Order: sequence, then structure tokens, then C-alpha cells
Amino acid sequence: MSLFQPPSTPAAGSLAPPVDVVIMAAGKGTRMKSRLPKVLQRLAHVPLVQHVLATAQQLQARSAVVVTGHGAEQVEAALMPMASTLALKFVRQEPQLGTGHAVQQAVPALGDDGVVVVLSGDVPLTQADTLQALIALCAGQHLALLTIDLPDPAGYGRVVRAGEAVTAIVEHKDANAAQRAITEIYSGIMAVPAALLKRWLARLDNHNAQGEYYLTDIVKFAVQDGVTVLAQKTDDAVQVAGINSPVQLAELERAFQRRQALALMEAGVRLADPARLDIRGRLTCGMDVEIDVNCIFEGVVSLGDGVTIGAHCVLANCAVEAGAVIHPFTHIDGGAQGAHVGQGALVGPFARLRPGANLGAGVHIGNFVEVKNSTLAAGAKANHLAYLGDATVGERVNFGAGSITANYDGANKHRTTIEADVHVGSNCVLVAPVTLGAGVTVGGGSTITKDVPAGALSVARGKQVTIANWTRPEKKSKQSIS
Repeated sequence: MSLFQPPSTPAAGSLAPPVDVVIMAAGKGTRMKSRLPKVLQRLAHVPLVQHVLATAQQLQARSAVVVTGHGAEQVEAALMPMASTLALKFVRQEPQLGTGHAVQQAVPALGDDGVVVVLSGDVPLTQADTLQALIALCAGQHLALLTIDLPDPAGYGRVVRAGEAVTAIVEHKDANAAQRAITEIYSGIMAVPAALLKRWLARLDNHNAQGEYYLTDIVKFAVQDGVTVLAQKTDDAVQVAGINSPVQLAELERAFQRRQALALMEAGVRLADPARLDIRGRLTCGMDVEIDVNCIFEGVVSLGDGVTIGAHCVLANCAVEAGAVIHPFTHIDGGAQGAHVGQGALVGPFARLRPGANLGAGVHIGNFVEVKNSTLAAGAKANHLAYLGDATVGERVNFGAGSITANYDGANKHRTTIEADVHVGSNCVLVAPVTLGAGVTVGGGSTITKDVPAGALSVARGKQVTIANWTRPEKKSKQSIS
């Protein structure tokens, strides 16, 4: 009979035990050669540990306990915004004396009634369904480990079995020749009943080659106590890959992006080259979307049916409606306000849409045109070298090459209103606040400072002077100057 009886399995129909996640995020990451703590290095533009916390949210974890150490204040400050959607707790590991010592710091923050899932802050791409399966394997009473076979297992803890039963995990530095020949390794991820975990952590010692408290030693305590140790083997190395160097970070970035590209293509998106795509947020696409090479999507982006994105575009926090074409080298960043491109609109090449840009159906924004906090109604056009800031532009307006809205007086922003069917000539300045009534024509080169009534022609420029037979000044020679 075991000296310690594990918790009984929940009765059929009873609620599953709550899940508490412990995330080890105390390491320095010396090999990253960076002042930034390792867990704050970015994958897909998001800190590594934030990926892990997002997975905890998907598990509907009761709490997430982050064990910090090196750069603790930086790490905690970076993660605090997530406390609004996840019960987040921080504990410090100072000094860092091994993985077992790290989890020991989390013990006071853990209840006795839950299942603890132990994750690493530098292993960002473990999927929630993999962890759900591990939690189910634990069943509130077993020690469940996530393992994988590696062709080169050097440096990893080996999973020692007697038949199918797991009897120990032996760290690489403590393994003998036979154990080092084992290719099944422990990923660093486990699910374990909290009550058992606490008792086993109290029995850890540091009598090993590294003088550290190994979390993996709890396996032998489980065996001693008659608790079943189960291993769930994955064949997906990306899910258990950790980051220790810039090279590994870049490799995992490409693996992550490749997966997103494959998911898009399986949903029907046409990618010119799936190896040249970066998604750093959430991208949703309708049918028959085409994306050319070297495009970057950040924040929340939606592309409607039949949208075409040209090469080398950057789109962030925006919605692009059906049939719109975003020509190459266009930059759209909606920021907190968002940006909107209407149905069938044409944007670019080399255009820039900033926060608050709202383009109606069929709008044309051409090369080297910038739009900020402005609404352009259906059919409006600004095809060349223009700036529209803090403006309301009516239907079918033509905004000439080189023209701008002067929206800032040095202290405050002001709005320009351009009503339907206005034609603004080239190289005009509209000094806000100003309104151009419907059907107004503004002569090229004009600086408009006063409202113009509907249907009028407004020209405001200096009188042209022409001098016949003009002789240009000649440059004096150095000799004549002396």
C-alpha cells in the first residue's frame, strides 16, 4: 500500500478541478545577448511569455502564477495589462536555483484543490488543445508529462521507462551512457494535482551535477508514492521548442509564420509565397483574397472577398472591404481608431493611411498620398502627392496633385470640409477651418483661407509677372572677385 494516497478521481458528472498555470519566467537568457529579459523577446511582435499567458487564457485557467527573477520588474510591468482578463499573480525567484526551486516559489499562490499546469515563459507555441489533453490525462490524480522524441536529445532530460510506465526523468548531465541513448525527452510541461505537487516539492534536494533543485525529481517521488506517471508524446516539435538564442528565435518565428500561412491557404487565400508573409496579430480573410510577397499584418486586420494586397505592404488595425486593391508598398496603420478601406477602393502604390482614415466605396488614393483622421465619400480621388488630414471629403471630389489640408495652427487641429463634386487643383493649400461648398472649383496653386460657397470658382495666388528678354545673372570668376 502506498504511503500517500492520491486524490480520488472526480465522480462522473462532477465538475473538473480548476486549473492553475505556473509559468517559469525567471531566467536571464545570457545567450540572447540582450538587455531585455529573455521572456520579453518578441515572436510575431509579441513577448514570448505573453504567448504563454494567452494559452493560459484559452485554458480558462483559474489563475496564472508567473515566477520572475532576472528583470522581474520589467517582466511584471509588461504583463500587468493582461491582469484585466486573467487572474495574474507574480512571485520572485531570487536567486535562481533550478526549475524545482522556481515552482517552489509559486506554492503559496496555489490552492490545494486544482490541477497545476507547469509551463515555461520561453516556450511560446504550445497549443491549448495539447494542454487540454494533458490535463485530461492527469484526471486530477496522475502526474502527466508532455514528451517528444528528438533525433538529437543532447541537453534535455531523458524519460526513463519500465515498459510503458515512466519511472524517472534523468537530466543530461546526470545521465549515464545508456540513459543518454534515450531519444524521448521531457518537454518541461506537466499537469499535476496541486496537493501532490506541494508535497513532492517539499522533498526536493540539490544533490546532483548542477547543484540545483530539479522539478523533474518529483517523478521519482510519484513512483515512490504509488502515483501513476503518464507521458503524452507529441510529434510536433514547434509546440515544445524553447528559445535560448537569436538563431532559435528566428527559426521559431519562421515556423510560426509558416503555420499561419498554411492555415490561410487551406482556407482559400492565395499567397504568392508562403515563406514571405508575416502575421503579427489576427488576420481574417474572405474568399478569393490574394496576397503578394513580403506583406506584414499587425494587430487586427480583416480582408473582404476578392481583396488584392500588393507586394511589400504593411497593414495594421484596419478593415479592407470586398474588391479593394492595395497596391505595392502601401502602409496602413489604423492604430487605436482603426482605418477602413471601402468596397472597390484603390490605394497606392506608396500610399499611407493613418488612424481614422475612412475611405468609401470606389475611392482612389494614389502614390505618395497620406490620409489621417479623414473620411472620403464614395468615388473621391486623391491620386498624387497629397495630404488629407482632419478632413471630411464628399462624393466624387478630385483632390489635386501636391495639394494639402493645413490642419494644424501650431497649437490646435482644425477640420476641413470639402463637399460633393469639388475639384481642387494642383498645389493648393486649404487652411483649416475651412469649408468648400458643393461643386466648388479651386484654381491650381491657391491658398484658401476662407469658406467658398457652392458652385464658385476660387483662385488665391499672386499675379504672374513676365519680363521679356530676361538675362540671367552670371557667376563671377574668382579672378574678378579678388
